[in-house]
Amino acid sequence: MFGDVLKVKVNKLASTKTQLPYSYYSVPYCRPQKIVDSAENLGEVLRGDRIENSPYEFQMLVPQMCNAVCRIVLNEKSAKEFKEKIDDEYRVNMILDNLPLVVPMTRMEKDSPIIYQHGFFVGRKVQYAGTKEEKYFINNHLTFTVKYHKDIQTDSARIVGFEVNAFSVKHQYDGQWSEKTRLTTCDAHAKRMVTSSDPPQEVEDKKEIIFTYDVDFQESDVKWASRWDTYLLMADDQVHWFSIVNSLMIVLFLSGMVAMIMLRTLYRDISKYNQLETQEEAQEETGWKLVHGDVFRPPPNSDLLCVYVGTGVQFFGMILIAMIFAVLGFLSPSNRGGLMTALLLLWVLMGIFGGYASARLYKTFKGTEWKTITLKTAFMFPGIAFAIFFVLNALIWGEKSSGAVPFGTMFALVFLWFGISVPLVFVGSYIGFKKPAIEDPVKTNKIPRQIPEQAWYMSSAFSILIGGILPFGAVFIELFFILTSIWLQQFYYIFGFLFIVFLILIVTCAEITIVLCYFQLCSEDYLWWWRSYLTSGSSALYLFLYTIFYFFTKLNITKPVSGILYFGYMLIASYAFFVLTGTIGFYACFWFTRLIYSSVKID
Repeated sequence: MFGDVLKVKVNKLASTKTQLPYSYYSVPYCRPQKIVDSAENLGEVLRGDRIENSPYEFQMLVPQMCNAVCRIVLNEKSAKEFKEKIDDEYRVNMILDNLPLVVPMTRMEKDSPIIYQHGFFVGRKVQYAGTKEEKYFINNHLTFTVKYHKDIQTDSARIVGFEVNAFSVKHQYDGQWSEKTRLTTCDAHAKRMVTSSDPPQEVEDKKEIIFTYDVDFQESDVKWASRWDTYLLMADDQVHWFSIVNSLMIVLFLSGMVAMIMLRTLYRDISKYNQLETQEEAQEETGWKLVHGDVFRPPPNSDLLCVYVGTGVQFFGMILIAMIFAVLGFLSPSNRGGLMTALLLLWVLMGIFGGYASARLYKTFKGTEWKTITLKTAFMFPGIAFAIFFVLNALIWGEKSSGAVPFGTMFALVFLWFGISVPLVFVGSYIGFKKPAIEDPVKTNKIPRQIPEQAWYMSSAFSILIGGILPFGAVFIELFFILTSIWLQQFYYIFGFLFIVFLILIVTCAEITIVLCYFQLCSEDYLWWWRSYLTSGSSALYLFLYTIFYFFTKLNITKPVSGILYFGYMLIASYAFFVLTGTIGFYACFWFTRLIYSSVKID
């Protein structure tokens, strides 16, 4: 309603150059009388968000001009702090009515939509022509534009946009400074506004800085329910369609190969094998039927395979449910940190399925120590991820960044892991181990058959590396947008596209593994268990190589700590991708081998 108080909250200072967030009041900005922290969810804390109150206050639909917030005189230390933040291209983030502050950026192309940048730069660095001297200027005047939508029925107005233009202005005034001093550089009475042609405010020791702001209200056609749509508008949606078409072509090609194997080759093989009458004729045959007595022999390190399969099932459940929730609109972008919180909780709850899958497979391998396998499933992947995360957090802590996870949050993460995830993995394992073992369709020989020498292109290393290219190719365009969203702090909320790409990834992993598994069995190599996992799982290697390429071509990270952070988090992401894709490939191959060997008559 008219005249209602609007309080602006401040969030972290963020930079794409350092990837280390800092709290707003880590530099000497204007402070309110008492700084009050807003309650943050788990996802916000992990993202480094620190939301606090600010001295910026407006009144609804009441324009203001040249409001002085405060005056500060820099000393050597505060001038250095501002210069460091300007050097590292830090941006200031603010929030009004749960909407982030954005700077509208117009593109050079005609008719292209306006894109929005999160927050405004702390300042800018200028080097004058012909000299080596660099000067630092701070953005101390903010021109806010609050967009609102009028509801005709209730005659109330709701905020649908929060934009800013930041200026650097060396403010002038007459006489001694007091709270009632009128500035000569901008004056509401004289209708004198700040422009970009005004002399800028330099950052130096002993310099005084006066922080000011204007507020303008603009009526908008955007309704409150769709106020996020302009923020989330993807300017390059044709690229996403290209990505999906590209991925679908890969899927169609693979589906054609699988269909040919299943319908023509396999059907012919099975009919021929089933028509053989004598043992002599059977011995003359070559191909996948010959290894029937060894194909279901438990692989070496079968315990580890069970653990990885269980972890993969846990990941698969987490991502699938999170994607469905996001596509249906339950994970709204207005709920900052909501996606990360949801992923953590889903990971914990999916422990029951992870435990079930690992114990079920372990019993198929005739294992008896189900508690050992359960403990490994509950601790192996989370333990490695937590160890890397802990080291990275210590580095962030050393940089005094607000991105460092506080002790209380760390305790909450450990509680989720030990208090909920581990017991659920045990429950799942207990249920899985109580079930009868999965019966093999054929009997396993006591003595393993010798594997003939393989051609170079059938070697395990070659086929594993080849197998990972297609799943990676199906997702790498979407991967570019995800990395841009995370590391360049741009809006990403196109879960519809992402869900389609995820489904394509599942199909691609399954089909490439089945095709290569069939060729392997035909060349009388029955060691398919680990190879089926590693074939599609090797796409994680290409993912990590792509993140290295992205680091050197798209990011402007200069500090060693920031580089370690990037590669540390990308290593965790690649490891998770390996577990996910490997499990999809393994289950596809598991189903395929059982299907073909149950279709032939074995004497």
